[in-house]
Amino acid sequence: MKIKFLGGAGTVTGSKTLIETNGVRILIDCGQFQGIKQLRELNWESLPIEPKSIDFVLLTHGHLDHCGWLPRLVHQGFEGKIYCTSPTKDIAKLILLDSAKIQEEEAEMANKNHFSKHKIAEPLYDVAQTEKVFPLFRVIKEKEPFDLDPEITAVFQNAGHILGACSITLTMEGKTLVFSGDIGRDDDVLMYPPTKPQKADYIFLESTYGNKRHPDEDVKLSLETYINNTFRKDGTVIIPSFAVERAQTIMYLLWQLMREGRLPDIPYVIDTPMGIDVLKLFQTNSSWHKLRPDECIEMCQMFTMVSDYEDTIKMIYTVQPKVIIAASGMITGGRVLSYLERYIGKPETTVIIVGYQAEGTRGRKLLEGEKEIKMHGKIYPVEATILEIEGLSAHGDQHDLLHWLSALENRPEKVFLVHGENEPADALRFQIQEKYGFDCMVPFLGQEITL
Repeated sequence: MKIKFLGGAGTVTGSKTLIETNGVRILIDCGQFQGIKQLRELNWESLPIEPKSIDFVLLTHGHLDHCGWLPRLVHQGFEGKIYCTSPTKDIAKLILLDSAKIQEEEAEMANKNHFSKHKIAEPLYDVAQTEKVFPLFRVIKEKEPFDLDPEITAVFQNAGHILGACSITLTMEGKTLVFSGDIGRDDDVLMYPPTKPQKADYIFLESTYGNKRHPDEDVKLSLETYINNTFRKDGTVIIPSFAVERAQTIMYLLWQLMREGRLPDIPYVIDTPMGIDVLKLFQTNSSWHKLRPDECIEMCQMFTMVSDYEDTIKMIYTVQPKVIIAASGMITGGRVLSYLERYIGKPETTVIIVGYQAEGTRGRKLLEGEKEIKMHGKIYPVEATILEIEGLSAHGDQHDLLHWLSALENRPEKVFLVHGENEPADALRFQIQEKYGFDCMVPFLGQEITL
């Protein structure tokens, strides 16, 4: 059995882990690289194997860094089955179509304004290529084992994090391999705690926050304080947000604050068509989260929901103070850029960062104190107040990741720490060895290991 780390090794993006066993090739996740240019350029490279030779793709969840390379994989010849849960299928379709549209628009804008170094800028993939992915999806149920072939069994189990997110257990060649996917928090606002594995010979564990503990922060108090302080300056609050789960969590917290009389009576805007579509998925997948249907309906009534870009333009030029929730969460694209182009240079503006910011993203640069930010080929001075609320992360921290290993009834032969930058991954390696005595390693991108 061979394992090859084609992505999500030494970085939190581009997750792709290839397993080869008895002539069968399985790809766990098929993510898009994001962040620094060196990583983004990897999206244009071909895999070291023929995509047509891959038999199955198993998706842990629908975030772009786990499913965003599927259109390229299919375009290059993959014809196998893509297994995932029902919410993951729905979310992946939304995210992939949104990604394709954004890439088409950005290529068109780059060609129109001549800010691409290429003679003709092209999207990584387009909508037509993306739609060819969808017939390959096969929905499976959580906790129910199924056979990929007579000698390989798979089972998906809740990982928290977002709707439909699962860890995947594969049994083959007499060994049990567990792929964590992204592990949610034990005390998440909306999602249930992740299911812990009980048996594993090999574990592939994410390490996004492997060197951090989320602060014991009163998130509601922080939101209340930041919004009221900005309101007193007649300013606008912009919250760059992942459209899936994070946007809904922020909406829920703001709704609670409004019910408690702790927020000003100003417009609260959710401007992400995908985030609005995900709200519908919350209503149709109630078993995956804690929010009651009646709460979801009441919460939505508080917000102005913007889908059409014409309404985005109107909202941007609305003079009064307001709170805007818009994608993307790392400020790598999406409508949040349109708001920031207008407001990042105003001292009365507050930008609240509420999630992980990968290396090289605009969100990371703002947190690191950059005084200028480049958007759509233009440089904008940063005069807005940049604040962070760490307690809203959908990823488990070091304590959660260590706790996820606590139910194991056997000692795994090895734990591979993936989906993390090198420093967090190595810090988690040390903690796992210290706490459990498990043999751990941090694989590098492109590394192949024989089990």
